[in-house]
Parts: sequence; C-alpha cells; structure tokens
Amino acid sequence: MRLLSTSLLALAIALPMALPARAQTVLRFSTAAPPGDFLAKAMTSFKAELERTAPGAFKISLYPAGTLFRQGTEFPALQRGNLEMSTGTTFEVAQQVPAYGFLNRGYLIRDYAHLRKLFDGPFGATYEKVVAQKMGIQILAVGYLGTREVNLRTKREVRGPQDLAGITMRMPPGPEWQLLGRAIGVTPVPMGMPETYLGLKTGTIDGQENPLTILNAAKFYEVTQQVVLTAHLVQPVFFDIGSPVWNKLSPDLQAKLRAAAVMALKQNDAARLADEARIVKELAAKGLTITRVDLAAFRKNADKIYADAPIAKQWDKTLMAEAMAQ
Repeated sequence: MRLLSTSLLALAIALPMALPARAQTVLRFSTAAPPGDFLAKAMTSFKAELERTAPGAFKISLYPAGTLFRQGTEFPALQRGNLEMSTGTTFEVAQQVPAYGFLNRGYLIRDYAHLRKLFDGPFGATYEKVVAQKMGIQILAVGYLGTREVNLRTKREVRGPQDLAGITMRMPPGPEWQLLGRAIGVTPVPMGMPETYLGLKTGTIDGQENPLTILNAAKFYEVTQQVVLTAHLVQPVFFDIGSPVWNKLSPDLQAKLRAAAVMALKQNDAARLADEARIVKELAAKGLTITRVDLAAFRKNADKIYADAPIAKQWDKTLMAEAMAQ
C-alpha cells in the first residue's frame, strides 16, 4: 500500500497541473456604419489591437450595417445587458440627458479642430463622466464621423434652405435628428441606415444626408444625382461599452480596452479626413453634380428653427455658450 501511494504521488508530480481556463469577456460590437466605411474598419483595427495586447481576454464579434441592432436601439440594448459595445452619438445621449442636446445643433461644432478641442479637454471629460453616471454607458474614445452634407436623388437648383422645401429626406430616428432636418429646410423622414439605399432607389425618399465618406461607402452615388455642400453638422462618434461589463474588468484590461479604442479612432479620423479632401472630385467623376451654397442662409434658418423649438429649451445654454466659444 505504501509503495502504491508513493507511485501515485510521483505520477501526480510528473503530470502537468491542469489550470482552469480564464473566462473570456464577450464583446458584441454593433454599428450602423456600412462595412466599407472607416468606422467599421476602425472596429476591425480595435479588435486586432485588443487581441494583440490582451490575448485570450476577450471574444469580440463585429456587427456592421445594423445587422445585430437597428440604429437608435443600441444604447437601450447596452443598458439592458443585451449588447456590450456600440458606436454611439451625441443624439443618443441627448435622448436621456437632454441638457447636452445642443451638441446636435446644426452649425455648432465648426470643424474637426473644434471637435477635438471640445472632446479632448475638460468639456469632454465632464461629458464622459455624466454619460457614465446617468446612463450606465462608458465612452472609451471619441472620433470624427465626418461633416454631413445633403445628397439628392434628382438634381435641382439649390441656393438656400428655401430651395429644399418639400424634399423628403431620410434622417436617423430621434426628435433632434428631425429638428436638424427642419433646420436645413427639408421634410425629415425617420429611417434606418440599412433601408436608405432602397428608399432612394425606389423614390420613397428624395434624399439623404451623411458625411461624404459614408455616402461613398454606402454607394449612394448609384441612386442619387447631386450633393449640396451644406456642412450642417460636424459630427463626433464614440466607441462605448455598457458599464456593467466595464465595471467587471480589471484596471489593466480597462486600460487596454481604452487604448485600443483611442488607437482605432485615430486611424478612423486620419483616413476620413484624407478621404474628405479628395472625395468631392471622385463623386463628381462618378457623375454627381456638386453644388456649393452660401452657408449664411442655412445658418440663419437654423438659428430661427432652434430658437422656436421646444426641445431646445431643455438645453444647458451656459454649457452651449462655453462649447461654442472654444
């Protein structure tokens, strides 16, 4: 018996100890952006970077073009625990934190430099804290979705917002998106991004508005004839994660997650800015009419629409003044 016990002990020492496998954190990452857009490409870079810096820690699945959750439903899904990550916007935040709705105002953020100054400084830090506390969503990094322009199914003469009267234009769902549509003179129609191409092709809508890089990636040039350079919204976009998932991660994994998000959105910004610099010529070469307008008339119309809008009364006017002054 003693000999048998000694043999068993030797065998146990000789065999490698079986360590329990580390549990992976599942990250389902949803976006409305089409696969060819720089935002979707940034998600792919994010996944690759996180798999490099935190091997085995995460199981990441990417869902572009609203294939997992429709545009506008991602934040509630994050809050219910049905989704881990999404690409979010200030419009979605404003639905639950209306004081910050001014960030969705047409002609508020002037350009990319202004966007970076806002969100890379104290304003952005406070904004991130408020979103985490009031919504249970952690913003990991802020990027540039682009400058939104008007895109029409058929050509027409456009000099000011009055020339867009009666145009039914696809806008993302949400009251402040609809208000933005009115600010540029159109009749807004709420519609998800995946339905927009067919809507343009069949004439269900007369136009859509998006950054030119997204217009190009979604191939809207195949079903439209004109771009009107209204530059009505310089738009930030976030990589975000539900706080229940975020709070379970170690500080080390949180840091790696944030670093991967910052890196990926820096790639997005650089690629999108470079593309914007050349894309007008490319769209013209594809047959689209490019119309440049006097933005003063559009700004004046936006000022009037927002001054009379009940939803704007919920905005923090002090914060808005500070944001515009930066």
